[in-house]
Amino acid sequence: MTSLYCVFGHPIGHSRSPFIHQAFAKSLGIDLRYEKRDVPLDQFADYIASFQTEGGKGANITVPFKQKALALAQHVTSRARMAGAVNTLLFKESGEVVGDNTDGAGLLNDLRRLGVELKEARIAILGAGGAVRGVIAPLLDAEPNSITIANRTLSRAQSLIDDWAGESRLSATSPDQLTGEFDLIINGTSASLSNTLPTTGEAKLRDDGWAYDMVYAAEATPFMQWAFTQGAHAADGLGMLVEQAAESFSLWEGIRPAVEPVLEALRKDIRTA
Repeated sequence: MTSLYCVFGHPIGHSRSPFIHQAFAKSLGIDLRYEKRDVPLDQFADYIASFQTEGGKGANITVPFKQKALALAQHVTSRARMAGAVNTLLFKESGEVVGDNTDGAGLLNDLRRLGVELKEARIAILGAGGAVRGVIAPLLDAEPNSITIANRTLSRAQSLIDDWAGESRLSATSPDQLTGEFDLIINGTSASLSNTLPTTGEAKLRDDGWAYDMVYAAEATPFMQWAFTQGAHAADGLGMLVEQAAESFSLWEGIRPAVEPVLEALRKDIRTA
């Protein structure tokens, strides 16, 4: 019997989720159909209910519906609650809707795949939006020395770390005030989408350090190029996209797919598109 899954968002035409999940299924010999559906802003709950009625087993949720998915789920995992958003829904046979967030695990797994050492690392994150919120808890679990959140609106960065009251490893600053040497700098802003370099202040990457851009592109982003000029390593967010998808797939099907072959195929597809 064919398993039915879908990604819901607005807009949704750009989504690579069908490519990724169908490749996972093929590699494991699983009969799966994965669709993408563009949802009117005021009809999210109706679309989810209709999909359940069709026999949908699970769904991925992208902007702008991650908070609505959080409110809709009857059971929410701790990592989704900490992220304040849901990007994965599991529809149980009982009708219960389980909400999870795999973004943080996706980032962490990709950093580990790349060989980035997080324990005792000094980390800076540019931006304080939903994508950043979703990765803070997993990064803290990796036992870094410190995490500095640098955001243009300082109060937003401060509000974000206030959710981890008493966590001494977290601090907030503005990007132009960011200074010091870091083992890892993560770009969680949208700057790379417009092919511009996010503000990095006086921050530096240590020798053999890493820059990680949550945005992915066919070529190295300006943020990655900035890292290369310092002799550091850099990666874009394509691996995070595939890793978070693998986490969702594992939740739905109970088996974890191999990431590397799908990541390689997706990278090739993006470069030849």
